[in-house]
Amino acid sequence: MSTIVLVHGAFADASGWNDVITRLQQDGHTVYAPANPLRGLESDAAYLRSFLETLGGPVVLVGHSYGGAVITNAATGLDHIAALVYIAAFALDEGEAVGQATGLGGEAPDLLAVTVIRPFPGAAERDGDAYLNPEVFPQVFCQDVAPELAAAMAAAQRPAALASLVQPSGPPAWRSIPSWYLVASSDRVIPPAAERAMAARAGATTVEIESSHVAMISHPDEVASLIRDAVTASEEAQVA
Repeated sequence: MSTIVLVHGAFADASGWNDVITRLQQDGHTVYAPANPLRGLESDAAYLRSFLETLGGPVVLVGHSYGGAVITNAATGLDHIAALVYIAAFALDEGEAVGQATGLGGEAPDLLAVTVIRPFPGAAERDGDAYLNPEVFPQVFCQDVAPELAAAMAAAQRPAALASLVQPSGPPAWRSIPSWYLVASSDRVIPPAAERAMAARAGATTVEIESSHVAMISHPDEVASLIRDAVTASEEAQVA
C-alpha cells in the first residue's frame, strides 16, 4: 500500500491536515505530515527530499499552497514518487516563482498589503518572516471555517521567509509524475484562475469545489477522496 506524505504551506502548519490524516489512516494508509521549514524554496525542497529519501515506495506526495511548490521541486528525479496531488497549491514551472504564479490567468492579489514582516536572525537584506495580519487572516485565508478556529489558526500561524516568494523553481516533477489537482473556487490567496491554469499546464486530473484556501480543513472528505483517487490510479499503474 502506498505511503502518503502531506506537505503544508505558508501561514499554516502540519496540524491543518489532521482531519485528512484521520480519514486516510482509517483506510490503512501510512501517512506522514512533516514540518515544512518555510525558509526558501530551494532549501525547503532539499529538506523534504531528504525526508522522502528515507521512505520506501511507492509514495503519493501531497502539497497545499506553497507546499505545492516544494513538492514540485523535491520529487524531481525520485523514482519512488508515484503521484503528486496539489490542494489549492503552486504547481510551478521551471524558472517561475510563487509570486509570479499568482498572476496566471488574471490579476494577482496583493498579499504583501495584508502581511506583517518581522526580522529573524541571519535573514538576508530585504528578507524577513511574513505573517498574515491576524485582523484579516479569517477573511483572506479561511473564510469558510468556524470563527473560533480561524482565530486560533491566525494566532498559531507559521511565517514564511519573503525569499520563498521570489526564488525560481527548478525542473518540475509534474512533467514526469502523474498529478491531481483540487481547485478551490473561492480561494482568496491563490486566484482560482491561476489554480486552473497550473492544473491544466501540468496535465493534472482536476476537481473543483466551493472552498476557501484551506480545503483540507473545511472540506476534508473531498480532499481525502482526491488523494485516494491518486493512490488507486498509481497502484493500478504499477500492476499493469
